[in-house]
Amino acid sequence: MTTALKIKDTKITNALDHVRTAAQELHGAISDAAAKRGGAIKADFEAIPQMTKAVTESLKGSLAAQNEAAKKNSADAIKYLEATQKNIADAMKSSGQSFQTSIRKGLADARAAAQKVSEAVAATRSAESTKSPKK
Repeated sequence: MTTALKIKDTKITNALDHVRTAAQELHGAISDAAAKRGGAIKADFEAIPQMTKAVTESLKGSLAAQNEAAKKNSADAIKYLEATQKNIADAMKSSGQSFQTSIRKGLADARAAAQKVSEAVAATRSAESTKSPKK
């Protein structure tokens, strides 16, 4: 394996690790905000759409360099992130039970996105470990 290829593989893994961390932080932010009670809860959700968009764009930016298994998991994660963004936006326009339902859906989608990104990281690492070094 050439040094340039090792660096490229490392950058892909590092980029996916960064996206995974961001997806996990997004899930945590939604979970923390959902656990709160009272009128300030909507204010806690105002930053979520921007966070979701940033994670989605980072993941889209890394797609071209990923292997096929990682691309599939990343594409699934993007779908979940887009659903998260939609559910949180719906929650911001609603109240009561509708608000809670949208938040629960957004939280579930954010968790699924984080899981799919983790699977993409695992697929990338698995592919890297099976490559035999060239001499």
